[in-house]
Amino acid sequence: MTFIERRERFRAHLETDRCIVPASVFDAFSARIAEDLGYEMGIVGGSTASLAVLGAPDLIVLTLTEFADQCRRISRASALPFMVDADHGYGNALNVMRTVEECEAAGVAALTIEDTALPQAYGQGAETRLLSVDEGVGKMKAAVAARRDPSLVIVGRTSAAGVTGIDDAIARARAYEAAGVDALFLLNVTARDQIEALAEAVSVPMVMAGPSWRAMSAEDLAAHRVKICLRGHPTLPAAVQAMHAVLKAQKEGVEPADLPGLASKELMAQVTRKADYDQWTKEYLEDDLYGD
Repeated sequence: MTFIERRERFRAHLETDRCIVPASVFDAFSARIAEDLGYEMGIVGGSTASLAVLGAPDLIVLTLTEFADQCRRISRASALPFMVDADHGYGNALNVMRTVEECEAAGVAALTIEDTALPQAYGQGAETRLLSVDEGVGKMKAAVAARRDPSLVIVGRTSAAGVTGIDDAIARARAYEAAGVDALFLLNVTARDQIEALAEAVSVPMVMAGPSWRAMSAEDLAAHRVKICLRGHPTLPAAVQAMHAVLKAQKEGVEPADLPGLASKELMAQVTRKADYDQWTKEYLEDDLYGD
């Protein structure tokens, strides 16, 4: 499946009357597993990318090049359409343009650009700071202008609802919609009346996360144009726990055959696409390559 076909599948979902939960993926294996299990789309979080590539927390120490390379590995290994959390676009509006170019070339179906002031400033502590609406609009316009494939989905993201309040979140959502984004990712939306107010204020599809899926059923969310609702990023912590358990057991002398939680040979063959490689070996490396 081509990159354009994946993006068209992602866009097609935004036109449906359903709200779905995407698979949190972070590498080739996780994307293939999600695809095999029938997920319609995946999401690569900035936090999970930082953990997978650097083993570092989500402090914007991952570079754009490292992020795009990881996206490229995922899109090469799987046909799963996926959205990526491109954070603040790795700088100002010009950096946002470069981020869109790199992510598009890496095969992503959609990317989010947020209006959080990142990385953390000296003396900021745990406080979340937002860009001005004008600077946020500039980033959204730059992102839309930078894409070359019109099927790539640009998602404007804001956490204003939990920082400056729902009225500011609505104002930012309207401004980013007017700037040309295809969808909005609205964080920290915790109540039904907030979702209703946002649905009334904008007309583009919305993405939400966290408490939003507890405020409404999936059917109600879809009726309010919330087409994607993220339920965290549990896959990478699960993988870390499994590796920790296996390595600990092995260090304590557990025999390889008795190690806990190992994938079967059949599952490993499936996720490595062994049958494809066996077929390619037969077709291209056998002695009778040229026939009789």
